[in-house]
Amino acid sequence: MKAWVFQEPGQAHWQEVPDPQVRDSGDAIVRVDAVTICGTDLHILKGDVPDVRPGTVLGHEAVGEVVETGTSVTTVRPGDRVLISCISGCGRCRFCREGAYGQCLGGGGWVLGHLIDGTQAEYVRVPFADVSLHPLPASVNSQDAVLLADIFPTAYEVGVLNGRVRPGDCVAVVGTGPIGLAAIATARLYSPDRIIAIDLAEARLDAAKRLGAEAVANGAEQPERLVHDLTEGLGADVVIEAVGVPESFELCTRIVRPGGHLANVGVHGTPATLHLEDLWNRNVTITTGLVDTYSTPTLLRMMAAGRLPAASLVTHSFELHDMAEAYDVFGRAADTAALKVVLGAPQHMTVALTG
Repeated sequence: MKAWVFQEPGQAHWQEVPDPQVRDSGDAIVRVDAVTICGTDLHILKGDVPDVRPGTVLGHEAVGEVVETGTSVTTVRPGDRVLISCISGCGRCRFCREGAYGQCLGGGGWVLGHLIDGTQAEYVRVPFADVSLHPLPASVNSQDAVLLADIFPTAYEVGVLNGRVRPGDCVAVVGTGPIGLAAIATARLYSPDRIIAIDLAEARLDAAKRLGAEAVANGAEQPERLVHDLTEGLGADVVIEAVGVPESFELCTRIVRPGGHLANVGVHGTPATLHLEDLWNRNVTITTGLVDTYSTPTLLRMMAAGRLPAASLVTHSFELHDMAEAYDVFGRAADTAALKVVLGAPQHMTVALTG
């Protein structure tokens, strides 16, 4: 088969690799029908994730069809159409029993495209299939469903739920890439009074408006003043950080109100200063987290009911073998206005494929 293989920082190739095989009784082999690219994949290519070894197939988000299962798999069988979760869970350790699959102690967590071969391939071996695969109803198409592998659970769990969004809240989302936009979409489920979106890219701010942000601010043009004016000087009840750089995190600490919640979703590669000299007496709650994907079944039901605007986040579609071009388009989002790119075989896509 062919797959997108990490070689070294700055280098990856679409190349022939051995077909995956069932290694453990809980494994499933899935034929990939639709796959997407994550910002984390770009970090890996830049060399920011040293755990990823040369020769690893990248990717941790996909939809496909089960073609083979190990002897202990009971929840899916060959022929089933499934969503592959970005997080694998053994289902037995203390954290898995609490639904914290991202912290799995039994060999799971974020392993696909990180510690083992991932989903950007024609076929993929999925460990702990009973926990890590979700059967898909026929009413949910592959291009939409693939967004439930990572960005929607991440935005919802680490952003909206950790941030404790409530009806009537003012919610500020700093960073309106795919995760930030998914946070806007899922925050709206809780009827906030207002959502304020902050970003440097006008195209992404336009997307935030389409998804329900009532106010937007360019990050280079005093966004603190806008938040101050719209909240009568109090600050936002909930601030969701969806960038992962020190400047954005520190901005969040300045625009959250006393007693408010700051939910950090962004993946930080460099230290950020925590200004406790300003925060110690403001009763601010700061949360961090790796997605656990415990919410995926709930989000899947909402998608089947038409409650999640997933299709509007997909801006570019490619055939699976156009992986290099898709990475180029996604990596130059400032020029291409790319949000999410989806790759797959033509018969499994719902829009005309462009390259």
